[in-house]
Amino acid sequence: MGLFTKEGEHEEAAVHIKPIIVRTPNVAKELLQAALNFKVSVHTLDFNLLETQTFSKKVVDGPAEDWVELSYDEVKELKEDFFLNPKIELKQVHEIEIFSILEPTLLDKIDMSIGGNPSLCKIYLTIKAGSIAKYYDQFQDDFIRMVNKKKLRANMMIGLFDSMMLQNLGELLAKIRVLGEYHFETQERFVIGQSYEPVETVDDKLILHYEAKQKNQDEHGRIDYAKRGYVISAVENELLIEYIKPRMGENGRNCRGEFITPKAPVVKYEPTFSVGEKIAVIETSNSIEYRAKVGGYVTFEGGIYDIKTEVDVQEISFKTTGSIDTQLDADVFLNVIQKDPLQDAIGTGMEVTVNVINIVGNIGANANVTAKKATVEGQVHQSATITADELNIDIHKGMAYGKVVNIKRLEHGIVEAEKVFITQATGGQIRAKEITIEILSSNVKMTASHKIEIKNLQGGENLFVIDPLLNESVDNLSDQSKKMEQTKNSMKDIQKELAGYERTWQENGPVMEDLKRKLIHYKKNGIKMPAAFVEKYQQHQQFKEKLEELRNELKRKEDQYAWLREKHTALQSEIFEARIINHDRWKNHNEIIFKLIDPPIEVIYIPTHNTEENVLGLVEDDNGEFSIKVVS
Repeated sequence: MGLFTKEGEHEEAAVHIKPIIVRTPNVAKELLQAALNFKVSVHTLDFNLLETQTFSKKVVDGPAEDWVELSYDEVKELKEDFFLNPKIELKQVHEIEIFSILEPTLLDKIDMSIGGNPSLCKIYLTIKAGSIAKYYDQFQDDFIRMVNKKKLRANMMIGLFDSMMLQNLGELLAKIRVLGEYHFETQERFVIGQSYEPVETVDDKLILHYEAKQKNQDEHGRIDYAKRGYVISAVENELLIEYIKPRMGENGRNCRGEFITPKAPVVKYEPTFSVGEKIAVIETSNSIEYRAKVGGYVTFEGGIYDIKTEVDVQEISFKTTGSIDTQLDADVFLNVIQKDPLQDAIGTGMEVTVNVINIVGNIGANANVTAKKATVEGQVHQSATITADELNIDIHKGMAYGKVVNIKRLEHGIVEAEKVFITQATGGQIRAKEITIEILSSNVKMTASHKIEIKNLQGGENLFVIDPLLNESVDNLSDQSKKMEQTKNSMKDIQKELAGYERTWQENGPVMEDLKRKLIHYKKNGIKMPAAFVEKYQQHQQFKEKLEELRNELKRKEDQYAWLREKHTALQSEIFEARIINHDRWKNHNEIIFKLIDPPIEVIYIPTHNTEENVLGLVEDDNGEFSIKVVS
């Protein structure tokens, strides 16, 4: 029945049903049916659990056995093999009293829900943030009853698979009992049911791990056709291919008592290829692994996977190979032989990373080559970059970085390395520990930390710089100076504190020795020591420990300062060992600069035209003045 408000809106009159008792295997379904029968919302109904019966039956060939009720003790004694028997079925029948909710309960401020994992083999109780639990005498019993009612509404079994529930809720219940009122500041979750999770069936799978190294997508997921993986490298023992064998899963049973049978595995990727002698095949119970026995690159020809080390190509360009990216420690040797003088061996914008590369031809604009060892029998474009530990170049106009770099002709290029050897240099910038040039023309800026040596000087307007900080950043030097200053200040503070402790120690020494003798006397004669004496002696021992601690700390700071100072001094002293060597006469205008660290000044010298000042170095005279002079 209904009535109308003043505004004319229809409202449903409150309907209260008389309590009814039913037996049902599905509580949620029964509550919904009662709501439909009495034309009320299911949310206005509640129930009391009066009794639960647990039944089992064994499915056999032919008619199934009748359901057999299990006693409470029998339920508790059930073992894993019973639950994992596919011929056993389980059910529960509940006797419940359904009634209308007439007034709120003390538990209404606890907002809780029941959930589970996908298989329903693990059940969780979740209590939302903002819930409030107020303790009273029957709180724990009512709380557990409410949890069980939530489980029944979710069609979960009770009394089975929930032996851990009380233990897992124990800390929460104890907290509520102690505090009296507990506020849930955050959501809290508890495992209240756990049955037998099935082991998932595994379908077979073939994983080509080596193909994952093809980085052919940009940061936005678009295909980058310049990086299409022409050569895919491998290092020794690297996993290249993996076949996951199919495995039948294992049975399970969820917290509704339902038996879970795994599906049969799908098999469609069994290997049909073979491998060469440089790939190891390792078989386990679950997989077959194909691993590289040696470093190189992966090949697949005629249905056979193998590892090779040497690649020959005519050119590396967008239309032929795309960029080539292999691991530096993979033993890949790349030969790029471009006989057409009008074509680049390494095309515009190409990127190449390889252990060893031999290039017969030119490196084009904006190309980037990285290797451990590289040879260029051609020209490096002014916008190209090549990096290698061992690097040999015919004509260099671009940027070169390495450890030992040999260049036949430098033409306004940039070189940074540990040691640089150049046959002829015309323009450019060189930075290295040691620089050796056979024929030096003009407009070359050379910066070294140890030595610059010229065999034949033909031009002018060259700049020779000795800079001991070439291999040491200014930031590192500044950091060292700050650490030295900090350590020095710490030493002063410790020395001041230590001096006070030393004075007090000496002043109280005789008193402490006398106290020590008295305590030994008391102990030897079995006399109880006065508490004041014992306390004073303990304070004395603590004072002594602090004194030793300060002494040790000062020694550590002194050692640290000495080490930092020695490092700083060694770096500065290197400049006095550095040399500018010219086996020829000085010609035209050339400038020499030695950069000091402390004081931070530059000493400049311009050799006179046609003079024979073969070996030049930095000298400090008796007055502390620095100059560049001929040294032996």
